[in-house]
Amino acid sequence: MPSSGSAPESRRGAGGSTGLVPARADRIITALSWWWASAPLLVFIPAIAYAMGLPDVRREVGWAFGLLALLTAALAPTAGLVAAQIGDRREARGRFLIMAAVSSVPILFFLLFGVLFPECPDGHHC
Repeated sequence: MPSSGSAPESRRGAGGSTGLVPARADRIITALSWWWASAPLLVFIPAIAYAMGLPDVRREVGWAFGLLALLTAALAPTAGLVAAQIGDRREARGRFLIMAAVSSVPILFFLLFGVLFPECPDGHHC
């Protein structure tokens, strides 16, 4: 006789689950959430290295950490939405939609100030 708390059941009900195994989906969603949360740390790693007396890190590979942070901010919510959809996790879908909205702000900031404005020649106001 199984008790009500002995084993987790699929959220799709008794008809069977066509998605990921529930525990695997939860682990993937958790990992993607933590991956997204690491993006701000990736931005500040070059500054932290500079403050610790390693100016070469900031000078030579600082751009790579910024690019990695932007990729993390874009890919983690996208992959999380896919995993939440496959795993049929409604709460996780909402969380990843919020993550995507929050991530869009620095991505748009980077595109606006990092790509569009530097194209103006010096001395000209675009």
